[in-house]
Amino acid sequence: MMFTDKAGLTEWALEAKRLWLFLDYDGTLADFAPTPEVIETNPRIVKLLERMVHVPTLRLTILSGRRLGHVRLLVPIEGIFLAGTYGIELLTPAGETIYRVNYEQIRPALEPIKRAWESIIAGQKGIYVEDKGWTLALHARFADDPAAEQVITQARRVIDPVTVTDDFRVLGGHKFLEIAPQLASKKETVAYLLRRYPLTDTSLLYIGDDDKDEEAFPVIHAQHGVAVKVRQPSQAARPTTADFFFDSPNDTLEWLEQLVSLRSS
Repeated sequence: MMFTDKAGLTEWALEAKRLWLFLDYDGTLADFAPTPEVIETNPRIVKLLERMVHVPTLRLTILSGRRLGHVRLLVPIEGIFLAGTYGIELLTPAGETIYRVNYEQIRPALEPIKRAWESIIAGQKGIYVEDKGWTLALHARFADDPAAEQVITQARRVIDPVTVTDDFRVLGGHKFLEIAPQLASKKETVAYLLRRYPLTDTSLLYIGDDDKDEEAFPVIHAQHGVAVKVRQPSQAARPTTADFFFDSPNDTLEWLEQLVSLRSS
């Protein structure tokens, strides 16, 4: 269902008996950090999420590409689902930690890729490898376009022999490449949470900013839910099935703050 303005989206959200929100973090709630290793808790976001936790008709999931340890530092709040590394690592509202992939099974295949990638980027400025344990990501956002394209092309050749197996998938993006287990998927994670923790009379709302979030939109729509995308320049030319758009993380926060106030009153 498409919305022409925020008022329509707000009306839909208020009509829901219960609302399960799936929220990306970077680029959706917060502006992008200089690198994923930078962890700066945002007091405004923490305050908002704490308010949301105390609204009985809301269920909340933070679903991030960051590793779970980082998500827990950014969102030091109990009572919500925290999903790290696209949902491979989960922390439930009850405090249970779930690992949906066998680390010992996937890590040996990542080690030679890490060494090869580090060799490829040696001496390159503005390019680095992020080792999430479960995945490896190559970031070239701060490199000029020709250098970034060359490095990512070389890095992709390294992982091609691995991707023919059923264990891994390759995630792309703007000056970005990641090798990850198949279950490192926001689509699969949303489906998993809906199966394992069903909640009757609940409407679904997903807010995210990139193609990793876009993958989850069909699952949301299959349950008659709503998908909202936060505008990013790197995503402007990509097709989308979003029902509405926010212009920035600040726009997202303002709408969520209004929603919480209205549902709490």
